[in-house]
Amino acid sequence: MTEAAELPEAPAVAREAFGERFPDAVRYAELLADAGVRRGLIGPREVPRLWERHLLNCAVLSEVVAEGVSVCDVGSGAGLPGIPLALVRPDLNITLLEPLLRRTTFLTEVVELLGLEHVTVVRGRAEEVLGTLPPVHVVTARAVAPLERLAGWGVPLLRPYGEMLALKGDTAEEEVKVASAALSKLGAVTTSVVQVGEGVVDPLSTVVRVEVGESPGGVRFATKKAKAARARRRR
Repeated sequence: MTEAAELPEAPAVAREAFGERFPDAVRYAELLADAGVRRGLIGPREVPRLWERHLLNCAVLSEVVAEGVSVCDVGSGAGLPGIPLALVRPDLNITLLEPLLRRTTFLTEVVELLGLEHVTVVRGRAEEVLGTLPPVHVVTARAVAPLERLAGWGVPLLRPYGEMLALKGDTAEEEVKVASAALSKLGAVTTSVVQVGEGVVDPLSTVVRVEVGESPGGVRFATKKAKAARARRRR
């Protein structure tokens, strides 16, 4: 492997976090450290901190995801947070949405290799699949864009009363302030910053939680989705 020698042994907490899917989590980490680096999906400097900064940081997002819901991971990239979430939550129906072919190729290989039958890979941008992908209960994202822009892509994909969960860093509170007006226009009714992963990651993972009302994305997007639905019925 190109960078596998730099991949540290999984911390003990990873075995607990991933449970019976721990061997698959190890395999995913190895794929990221090897093919992920070679294909330019992650930087080689990330390999030594894959477990703490990436896999576990994403897996703990499961703490704020309800049972049995549908999830769309927007801008999934190398599968973060979608793949770790899928490993710890087989009850979820997860779509990995990513526009770049080299990334969707990698994601498809990972999904098949790990036997993640509850995960689907879709190539496209959020604004392109709006009205063609079924609305989901939860949209997830990590390191995609500032919250204001991310919300414009992710919120319209939600079902009524769904929520967007964005993994953020130290800028979370400031991003919420900047995006406040835009979030209201998109139909957000509650926006909060929560921390997850106590006993698993240090520092804790920061999540911006955007809950929407009956018209996710606002009136304009509701109209667009309705038109797309009518077009599908006419086929």
